[in-house]
Amino acid sequence: MVDASEPAVKSVEVDGYEVKCYIGGSGGEAVLCLNGGPGLPCDYLRNAHLFLASEGFQVVAFDQLGCGASAKPDNPSLWTIGRYVEEVEAVRQQLDLGTVHLLGHSWGGWLSVEYMTRYADNVRSLILADTCANIPHLRSELMRLREALGAETQAMMLAHEADGTLNHPEYEAAITILNHRHVCRLPGQWPESLLRSLSDWNMDVYGPMQGPNEFLYTGNLRDWNRWESLTAITCPVLIVVGQHDEITPACAREMGDRIGNSTTVVFQNSSHMPFYEEPDAYRQRLLRFLRAQ
Repeated sequence: MVDASEPAVKSVEVDGYEVKCYIGGSGGEAVLCLNGGPGLPCDYLRNAHLFLASEGFQVVAFDQLGCGASAKPDNPSLWTIGRYVEEVEAVRQQLDLGTVHLLGHSWGGWLSVEYMTRYADNVRSLILADTCANIPHLRSELMRLREALGAETQAMMLAHEADGTLNHPEYEAAITILNHRHVCRLPGQWPESLLRSLSDWNMDVYGPMQGPNEFLYTGNLRDWNRWESLTAITCPVLIVVGQHDEITPACAREMGDRIGNSTTVVFQNSSHMPFYEEPDAYRQRLLRFLRAQ
């Protein structure tokens, strides 16, 4: 496995700001990784996929504007999915990646789907990992996961959300339970690169775009829906999801039903991080897909 310290670091300029990029391996077809968030550094996704560099691929990830080592401008007008699409294209062009295998995880999957509506010709294949293409549908699925905590807990959460008291200990405790059920189910301490990304989460980006936590959408992505655009995707697509994922298997199936050239894989012992929760099975399945393209 390639050591996480090995990627080369390069800077590109997007909208007049510096964006830090990380490149593992040299030559070979590029796998461009778009991490979750928004507002999250790319460490967790980059490190989980550096093994591809030893398999002949070039692994590319970057800290999106507002995240990690990239610039963090105080300009809320920048935090839109459309602007981030243009950032992805700027990275692809400035790093001279050519036609890429595009891998989007969580929010990175929404970004990938949106990217495909403008730049599909630049994508050799698409991996949609633990993601969806219709946030109103996802919100209904999240409500179902919340209701599994019990009627009393769900009523408590709704009351705190109505009152704006999301920092109340009982509300935070419910979110913690949901995170351990549906974000990462690993016992004990989570992987260091995941913790590093989480510790540097820029909520000034996440809040306006998504909301206060993973189970409540109030930001400008709240009504984003690209189901109708999925039928236009013609490149090979791999959809992966954890059986216990916060972005549920139902979300994955809805995407698969609309994308003709797609395969959906459900990892039975995973939630939102199958590349950490079932790494061997995940790597084998991803490699099989990439090598077939």
